Amino acid sequence: MSTLSTHVLDAVRGGPAAGVPVRLTGPLAAPGGQVDEAGVTSDDGRWRAAAELPPGTYRLVFDTGAWFAATGTDGFYPEVAVTFTVRAGHHHVPLLLSPFAYSTYRGS
Repeated sequence: MSTLSTHVLDAVRGGPAAGVPVRLTGPLAAPGGQVDEAGVTSDDGRWRAAAELPPGTYRLVFDTGAWFAATGTDGFYPEVAVTFTVRAGHHHVPLLLSPFAYSTYRGS
């Protein structure tokens, strides 16, 4: 089993993106018994899945449209979906966000 965390950073303001709604689903190819968790990023832009994750393909969806609206920002992306493969160990999936671009990578 594996664990998952994410960290959303606001590239415009140069700090954490607090209050971003996040949803984790998966494994995508496994019927039934799927993980389906939701939450919001903390004051320091972090969120951690409560469930331990079996191997498989997962999707993190960030509701960036709601966050842009809450921060009074005119953003281009209403959501960012990141699909990735979980193997053994901890997985960290950061999101660097701005109104007209985003970047993600496998963190540590």
